Amino acid sequence: MPIRPRRTLLAACAALALVVGAPLAEAVAADAPTVLRMVPQADLKILDPMFTTNYVTRNYGYLVYDTLFGQDRHGVPKPQMVERYTRSDDGLVWSFTLRDGLKFHDGTAVTASDCVASLERWSARDNYGRAMVAAGAKWRIDGERSFTLTLERPFGLVLEGLSKVSGMIPVILPERVARASADRPITEAIGSGPYVFVGEEWVPGSKVVFRRNPDYVGRAEPPDFLSGDRAGHVDRIEWVYLPDANSATAALRRGEVDMLELVPPDYIAPLRADPAVKVMRGGAYQGNMILNQTQPPFYDPRVRRVVLKAIDQDEVTAAMGYPADLRLKHCDTFFICGGPFDTAVGSEPYRTPDVAAAKKMLAETGYAGKPLVVLLPTDFASLNGAALMVIQTLRKVGFQVNEQPMDWATLVARRAKKDPVEQGGWNFYVTHAAGFDANSPINNFMLGAACGNSMPGWPCDAKLDELRRSWVAAVTPEERKARLDAFQARAFEVVPYAPVGQFWAAYAVRADVGHTERLWGDVPLLWTLEKQPAK
Repeated sequence: MPIRPRRTLLAACAALALVVGAPLAEAVAADAPTVLRMVPQADLKILDPMFTTNYVTRNYGYLVYDTLFGQDRHGVPKPQMVERYTRSDDGLVWSFTLRDGLKFHDGTAVTASDCVASLERWSARDNYGRAMVAAGAKWRIDGERSFTLTLERPFGLVLEGLSKVSGMIPVILPERVARASADRPITEAIGSGPYVFVGEEWVPGSKVVFRRNPDYVGRAEPPDFLSGDRAGHVDRIEWVYLPDANSATAALRRGEVDMLELVPPDYIAPLRADPAVKVMRGGAYQGNMILNQTQPPFYDPRVRRVVLKAIDQDEVTAAMGYPADLRLKHCDTFFICGGPFDTAVGSEPYRTPDVAAAKKMLAETGYAGKPLVVLLPTDFASLNGAALMVIQTLRKVGFQVNEQPMDWATLVARRAKKDPVEQGGWNFYVTHAAGFDANSPINNFMLGAACGNSMPGWPCDAKLDELRRSWVAAVTPEERKARLDAFQARAFEVVPYAPVGQFWAAYAVRADVGHTERLWGDVPLLWTLEKQPAK
């Protein structure tokens, strides 16, 4: 047998290695875990979706926990953890049976006792839950997987409450966790949702990690917003917190992250021009001017109506930086235009902004020129732009305005002060609310605030409170629509706050991420997305 030269032998071995190694490499790639990395809109600090209305905690909650019902993209509640339910003819008795095979992340079965304990905890904090309690709600355990709700008075929003999308979402906890005090947040993350929170890899201010739950049993129906199959498609989800917009955008373009949950308005156009990135419309938001009604001049509803007449909503949302296709020129409702409770009743005097008319209205109130103190955020670009546009408009009307710049964290602390302006108080600031926290008389964060509330601005009108209670008690769609219109008509009279424009947020996702068409609304539906393993 002839002896081959060493170089020839090495070449042959290399060729053989390529032939054998190619399928091996493919097998390794196929077995590699898929990882989806997203930059969240803020850092995760609280692990209790029933304790805070913070959107980051809510989004964490939908990964780790499950809910009895979930809304589809049309706002219709659909069974999620529930297999079947019944409602008595008078609407006072509701019976629920859980799906079989539901497990918490520690391997224990989800039972009716867990659900009742969780809903009782939720009822102590949430507007829907408190309204149900006021209607005489009582929960009863009937068996391992079955339980009943009984009411003393009609409550037409049972399923809407159990499928509440945002702000104190009614997630199901283990009973031993749910029985903890509702006055402080839970810190143990044991849910039954599609992903497991990996606490040992949590780095506050930097990274949050979730691992796909192999025991999660999804529904047979296809995913549709928060209803249908919620089984995860990627093995691992990482939230990478990058508060600097330049850094976050650069990381997306380089492929270091797969998604930005909330694209700053100024970055929407550049990312739309990048072929490696898809920019998608997210959920609707409402801009809000919060008016302090414990202090002059906004304790006078006539002055609050001046603001409604003067503000040009399109100017405000344009000043925030949103392009024309992501904002409305004007929205005629206190709720969300295009939402399930869209109504224009009462808006007629304010549909066309008119500074001259507003100036005349202000003169009739007797406003004496005392400067208004505005809390102006310096580190929140879109809200800074909105506030500056509002300030410019108010000055045209004849208000004197004293700008007090501060970072958002300081503003949040300062807005809780009811003190007079001379002692550190304030008159107004501008913020925004996601659509599901603005779209009804009970979950709108300001319209749902009854007299004696703790919301900054402290709106209070006894008639509006009565109209809200009447709307909650409505049973038929016809009753609910009539009472909704009456509620909004009163809101335009007393002006609990001033809507300053509707816009849509934007997601940015790498083009190689699959099923982005499933992204809808302002909750990032990460369990619906797919990604190929890294090669």
